[in-house]
Amino acid sequence: MFFYIDFELLECFRIKLRATKINSLAAGGNFMKMVILSITMFTVLMAFMAADIRTIFAQEKGDPSEKAVAVQGKSTPAQGGKTILIAFFSHSGNTRVIADMICEMTGGDTFEIKAVRPYPKEYDAVVEQAKRELESNLRPPLAEKLKNAEAYDVIFVGYPNWWGTMPMAVFTFLSENGFAGKTIVPFCTHEGSELGASVRDIEKLCPKSTVMEGLAVYGDEVKNARGAAAEWLNRLGISKR
Repeated sequence: MFFYIDFELLECFRIKLRATKINSLAAGGNFMKMVILSITMFTVLMAFMAADIRTIFAQEKGDPSEKAVAVQGKSTPAQGGKTILIAFFSHSGNTRVIADMICEMTGGDTFEIKAVRPYPKEYDAVVEQAKRELESNLRPPLAEKLKNAEAYDVIFVGYPNWWGTMPMAVFTFLSENGFAGKTIVPFCTHEGSELGASVRDIEKLCPKSTVMEGLAVYGDEVKNARGAAAEWLNRLGISKR
């Protein structure tokens, strides 16, 4: 960041002011009028300079409107200066509870993974749709895309365990972003299958990423999982700055 000040213009102004003062002394009673006029000219000049400085600040800070609307907040440095994203898919709301806990404990940003076509709310219907998508290896399109993946070092990926792995919408999310060179930390909610085959699937989808130890929380225990989540984050060495 720098400030641009036209010192040659200031020097010309100073010389002109001095000449005006001398001429005004010769003119007698007009001196005070010229002093007031000179002060006014100087004030106007400084106002133009201040406006130029504000323009420089705006250019260097960038336009906030260019940030991806899908991401909430700014990239927050975690321990060691790393930035964290908590991306999650939640159908019943259980995975969202864990995602919110991780967000609070790490200070990271959140991104909700949503399919363009919402999944049915009725249990049997969503179970059957999830099965069809898995069997056909379908990649449902997402309602929003992550536009600043390069801004993050650590990506938490959360989901419910459907048919022994992630919902196919999460497959889409990972396939689209890749996260090469990033650290991925999985977490899931389940009804007995824990992480299932999801960690292996993440490693296949993101072969150039480092996949860390995951957290699996039983669906009925999500509201009581704060302690387990905190211990898990401590083991990973991830905490809020």
